[in-house]
Amino acid sequence: MENIPLKIEQSLKEPEKGTLYIVSTPIGNLKDISFRALHILRNVDFIVAEDTRVTSNLLNHYGIRKRIISNYSKVENSRLKMITDELLNGMTVALTSDAGTPCISDPGTVLVAECVKLGINVRAIPGASSLIHSLVLSGYNNKRFFFQGFLPLKGRENVYLYLRDLKMPVIIFESKFRIRKTLKEIYEYFPGRLVTVSRELTKIFEENIRGKIKDLVRDINSIKEKGEFVIVIDN
Repeated sequence: MENIPLKIEQSLKEPEKGTLYIVSTPIGNLKDISFRALHILRNVDFIVAEDTRVTSNLLNHYGIRKRIISNYSKVENSRLKMITDELLNGMTVALTSDAGTPCISDPGTVLVAECVKLGINVRAIPGASSLIHSLVLSGYNNKRFFFQGFLPLKGRENVYLYLRDLKMPVIIFESKFRIRKTLKEIYEYFPGRLVTVSRELTKIFEENIRGKIKDLVRDINSIKEKGEFVIVIDN
């Protein structure tokens, strides 16, 4: 269990009543979280989490005991009124995803939009983001970039054709189940391009593979199908 230094803890403001806090959490290494984020998680009335098990692991690591409500994509609409009613009654709520910043290719946008609509105060606590992490690791010109997120299961050809015409790096999220298939597809539409494939970011077995897409596809079996992946295409 790790604690916030007392001097810093005393300098942090208490959560504002009737406020939703969008709290960024680590993308792998549990130490990659701000003192302010921990302070908010410790002092809100309850937490709305993408997966209660993942958030519980983080809270346990820092000795935080808090009521947690699940808010994964299939239930977020049905939980909306209950959560906003609590906020309108003055409760303080933290929104978390499994890793990184909520609402970025994760649940939460529906809740935030409803809070804005109802005039509920919303605050964001900044922190880790795998898309920014992978982009700066790539070494590509990043004055402008395009975040695709996860590719659709259908109609991918049209998406690739659109992405190919962009004159900036493209960032794609991919799962271990489709990483090799997606890299082969990228080779079809982006032959000759440089690509960075990042896996297990900030964890012990972090891996960043850089090179021409043709070389990555040639050695496709060396891509370990474990963890979550971020692909950056130098466009």
